Amino acid sequence: MGQKINPLGFRLGTNQNHYSLWFAQPKNYSEGLQEDQKIRDYIKNFVQKNTRTSSGVEGIARIEIQKRIDLIQVIIYMGFPKLLIENRPRGIEDLKINVQKELNCVSRKLNIAISRIAKPYGHPNILAEFIAGQLRNRVSFRKAMKKAIELTEQADTKGIQIQIAGRIDGKEIARIEC
Repeated sequence: MGQKINPLGFRLGTNQNHYSLWFAQPKNYSEGLQEDQKIRDYIKNFVQKNTRTSSGVEGIARIEIQKRIDLIQVIIYMGFPKLLIENRPRGIEDLKINVQKELNCVSRKLNIAISRIAKPYGHPNILAEFIAGQLRNRVSFRKAMKKAIELTEQADTKGIQIQIAGRIDGKEIARIEC
């Protein structure tokens, strides 16, 4: 059998960027990773609690973290940033204060920026959230797949392949639908 390589790791650095940019001593590296994970988890939970959409899509594509000695810069790439900004006028400031409390970082300043994605349904994470929301709302999986394909075609995507796996429609035997 051929050796399988992880496609994300293979493309990293050539046509994809790292999601975290910082350096640390080897003994402090795990603390930096845990800090990144805390930031990402807290932001996702905050956005999920404070935005309500009809489709149930939060629209976070990715969260990039850049750390320096005196600054932690977090860039949130969202498909629908208006949902977070319109519902709560002080939403970003609240998020910044709460993340600083969570990290207990007094010496470092935290800067949070929200960047909008031009065609959100062309991004796989947002599309997967959309399909999961549709399935949670008891929409037929075929309708959800067709709607997702339609949305990606509107986003000028070259191609798409959708695969749903598990106990589809509550059947006892799990299967895979493409």
